[in-house]
Amino acid sequence: MRTKTYAAAALLAAAALTLTACGSEKDGSSPVTVVSEEAGAEKAATVLDKPFEKPDLVLTDTDGKSYDFREATAGRPTLIYFGYTNCPDVCPLTMNNIAVAKKQLSKADQEKLRIVFVTTDPERDTAPALGKWLKGIDPDVVGLTGDFDTIQAGARTLGISIDPPRKEKGKVVSQHGTQVIAFSPKTDAGYVLYGEDATVEDYTADLPKIIKGENP
Repeated sequence: MRTKTYAAAALLAAAALTLTACGSEKDGSSPVTVVSEEAGAEKAATVLDKPFEKPDLVLTDTDGKSYDFREATAGRPTLIYFGYTNCPDVCPLTMNNIAVAKKQLSKADQEKLRIVFVTTDPERDTAPALGKWLKGIDPDVVGLTGDFDTIQAGARTLGISIDPPRKEKGKVVSQHGTQVIAFSPKTDAGYVLYGEDATVEDYTADLPKIIKGENP
């Protein structure tokens, strides 16, 4: 595990500047989670000094039904990640890491945990497409799609910037922040953040604590 500490204000300020385009060439930009990293950090978890309020985000799930994120996850340990199914690298790796770690939990804890994947490419990631992709990772993950502006606004409240999908060398890419936000079941606040460097081992070690609302 690797630990880092950040100020929420620094995260918000950096989010507009540091995005990762999945599958695109490296342009020198870094995921938002490396901002203000302390020397000698050894944990993947970043415990925020000022937790994020859970976003008022109402989208469509993979069954085509309305899903109120704030209401549906109230009082539950929750992880949220914004990405897209056509991403060739960061998004599937992140989601698979979480899915593998989740399997190490007791059945009771698995049932408590909510994992939510919100697409940043809603035009291609329809409810059926999203459901098919998530089925190969973890069918219990809640997949959400909908209006891009709504998704972008919801992500912004968590310090996550998302740009509209664009064509790059003949391929459509989605440039977005790559952090995972964990919400406490005690306060419903987003108090822990993970970057794309978080490993299966990191999540495996931390999820039992997050489920209890404790600091990893």
